[in-house]
Amino acid sequence: MSREHIQTEAGCADPFAADAPSIEAATRRIEADIVPIRDREEVPLRDALGRILAEDVLSPINVPSYVNSAVDGYAIRSADLPTRGLATLTLIGTAWAGRPCGETVQPGQCIRIMTGAKMPDGADTVVMQEHAEDAETGICVGEGHHPGQNVRMAGEDLVAGQPAAAAGKKITPAVLGLLASLGIPWVAVTRRLRVAFFATGDELRSIGEPLGEGELYDSNRYTLYGMLARLGVEQLDLGVVPDTPEAIRRAFERAAERADVIITTGGVSVGEADYVKEVITDLGEVTFGNIAIKPGRPLAFGRVGRSVFFGLPGNPVAVMVTFYQLVQPGLRRMMGETGTRPVRFEARCLSQLKKRPGRTEFQRGRLTIDADGRVAVSKTGAQGSGILSSMSAADCFIVLPRGSGAVGPGDTVWVEPFEGTT
Repeated sequence: MSREHIQTEAGCADPFAADAPSIEAATRRIEADIVPIRDREEVPLRDALGRILAEDVLSPINVPSYVNSAVDGYAIRSADLPTRGLATLTLIGTAWAGRPCGETVQPGQCIRIMTGAKMPDGADTVVMQEHAEDAETGICVGEGHHPGQNVRMAGEDLVAGQPAAAAGKKITPAVLGLLASLGIPWVAVTRRLRVAFFATGDELRSIGEPLGEGELYDSNRYTLYGMLARLGVEQLDLGVVPDTPEAIRRAFERAAERADVIITTGGVSVGEADYVKEVITDLGEVTFGNIAIKPGRPLAFGRVGRSVFFGLPGNPVAVMVTFYQLVQPGLRRMMGETGTRPVRFEARCLSQLKKRPGRTEFQRGRLTIDADGRVAVSKTGAQGSGILSSMSAADCFIVLPRGSGAVGPGDTVWVEPFEGTT
């Protein structure tokens, strides 16, 4: 009997597998299974940067709290604005930011006012200093102005009692400044997520150790450390675990005692020494064990006790792709953050990209602006799942949908920028 092709298991290099869920289906399963943590803590405002708000923050004051000038200029009565020709107004004082003028503006009068200064009584309009000319006793104002211009009303930004920042929002520098402008010294945030991770592989060696034949340095724990550090989680690095069921079981048991999430790299494929899924099946459950993406097909998701489990592939780029596409949104959801899916937009491709239908592919690209001012993208080199150099040279993923084929120069593709992600 002639057997020209033998295959008993789905392999990482297969063009597709009919039973492998799409990335969209995998994302929905993860979202359905993950529950945001409820634990919270109060922290000083400066310590809240990068944390997730646990409750809505209501503004205790109007912002701004008083009517003020948006520019340097002259506070006047709108009734004194000329409809034709010039109007001459008498200058009676100056209002500074933090030092209001005590005078009331009467007909035919004006007050010099600085940006942010409280509007004087009687005035409802500000003429920019560039639009006024000096006169013997004050200023001359011409046509083209309108009532209420250049005036910030009290509560124009926020009204007292109005939500200033919603629960689930990440506290960025802008949010930090907003909360400070409200005089809020402490905020309620969700506690930091606890994430344990380890790598498997007898071939892996730590930095500083000599390499033997067939051995290589472990990079996956360092990329995981960097990606997790940007999320601000508590990390428990369990190191490199030997490829034995007993060692892997001990690592999982230790991780499950302390962590909300367990992440592994390697050991989830179909090799004889890939024991992670075997141990997980005994200690917990695996919801799915592969997905229709490239790189990163052998990805497992499930639970070990109360801990969520992500089993990532062993190849370095596949680790990063699966982390950013599936793990990071899941972790952000667990942290209580809203709006966790990555941003995509279209760009003109400048490279020839190989692709066969069957899996969603994430190729490494670099964004540019072409001669016509349009967003363009080029691949950064070889796209193998073990080539970190092309990943380090990239600033975006080029996303090629499951049903698409090869892409040529000039074609439109979807891209996901790394900014704020990697």
